[in-house]
Amino acid sequence: MGEEMVRVRAVVHGRVQMVGFRAFVISHGGDAGLSGTVRNLPDGTVETVLEGPAHQVDRVLGLLREGPFHARVERVDVEYFAPTGKLPAMMVAS
Repeated sequence: MGEEMVRVRAVVHGRVQMVGFRAFVISHGGDAGLSGTVRNLPDGTVETVLEGPAHQVDRVLGLLREGPFHARVERVDVEYFAPTGKLPAMMVAS
């Protein structure tokens, strides 16, 4: 039987804009073979939607809790959804 596929929406709070966070997510998500999007939200948070094998999504969620060097992550709110298989390769969403 194949690996369980999952889809998550994660909103990262803290000093996470203007510190390379979107590029960080795209790099690590892409390296993990995940599909998804990442974007800055008007309230200063960063939202990412990731889909792929559960263990890879969990690994990237762990990295989101650390963030890139100049970030200061206060918390990550995560919601799980049924995967759709319709997300693009990792990219910045508008």
